[in-house]
Amino acid sequence: MGGRKPTGAEAERLDWLRLYRSENVGPATFFRLLEHFGTAARALDALPELARRGGGRPVKVAPQAAAERELDALGKLGATLLLANEPGFPVPLRAVEAVPLLTVKGHVRLLSKHAVAVVGARNASAAGRRFAQTIAADLGKADLSVVSGMARGIDSAAHEGALETGTVAVLAGGVDFIYPPENATLYQRIVEAGCAVSEMPPGTQPQASHFPRRNRLISGMALGVVVVEASARSGSLITARIALEQGREIFAVPGSPLDPRSEGPNGLIKQGATLTESAADVLHGLADVLRRPLAEPRRDSYGSPPSLPAESDLAASRAKVVEALGPTAVPVDEIVRQCQLSPAIVSMVLLELELAGRLERHPGGLVARIF
Repeated sequence: MGGRKPTGAEAERLDWLRLYRSENVGPATFFRLLEHFGTAARALDALPELARRGGGRPVKVAPQAAAERELDALGKLGATLLLANEPGFPVPLRAVEAVPLLTVKGHVRLLSKHAVAVVGARNASAAGRRFAQTIAADLGKADLSVVSGMARGIDSAAHEGALETGTVAVLAGGVDFIYPPENATLYQRIVEAGCAVSEMPPGTQPQASHFPRRNRLISGMALGVVVVEASARSGSLITARIALEQGREIFAVPGSPLDPRSEGPNGLIKQGATLTESAADVLHGLADVLRRPLAEPRRDSYGSPPSLPAESDLAASRAKVVEALGPTAVPVDEIVRQCQLSPAIVSMVLLELELAGRLERHPGGLVARIF
């Protein structure tokens, strides 16, 4: 940015990007920091001291120059950065605070539509691929965006089915990193007619740890998740589990008990998922939520932060909180109850521990200590 000091909205975007790219700051921690400090700028100033109080080494705060380079790289790709407090950010994703920002390449307007995710096995059968393509096309004709992960098999078939009406590919790597490589043509068609999104910086190669995060975005963007084929250990079942935690509807396509790829959907149906034979089943299951407009008041800022707990109170409480934590994840409310401390104090101590690399957050508001 030519050495010019950014101001206003431009400065806020840089601060959000820097905060999320800083060490040990995941989505939950990002939003807790905003709640405690009001702005990303104040949270950035507080990071080193919070990590020190948590007993960790100095935390690496993302420099402004790195954030500026990332924005410049996005611009050269024809992509954009979209913050959770900006218009166009997917409302369902904002509601579950799954991620504070997205990088987007393609038609951003698709993120403002009602969406349904279609996921399934990479080693899909011909019948499974055909069904995924058909149901995605029919959901698109019903004015829904179809979200998937651009993997081989069911994901690719779902994207292909919804190309004409609008499909969203959620990537595990950077928005410009095509994986698997054989989907290069499909990727190009998606960004021309739909859009690709990621929470990673451009150029990031997907790693195993990125895929659960990608699955969280797929389910978080959608009102419901359709599982077409999935083995017992399929990542699609992880997506379905996360979707349940996010309050999403689960739809499962039944299959032959002789096919291992039907074990996942058949098991979901036994557990209460909607048996799905066509797009009509999905539309019927989502009828109530589809009647409501996809809109909510936009929060431009987190405003003035609440009064932070006194250091003397925190110092007297840290040992209690650390003692109550273990390698088994427990609800934060349980820590509050056992320690008989205020939620504000427990929340701040947990922030300190996480920034120090001594705490891990799990889905469903659970936390565990890292030893």
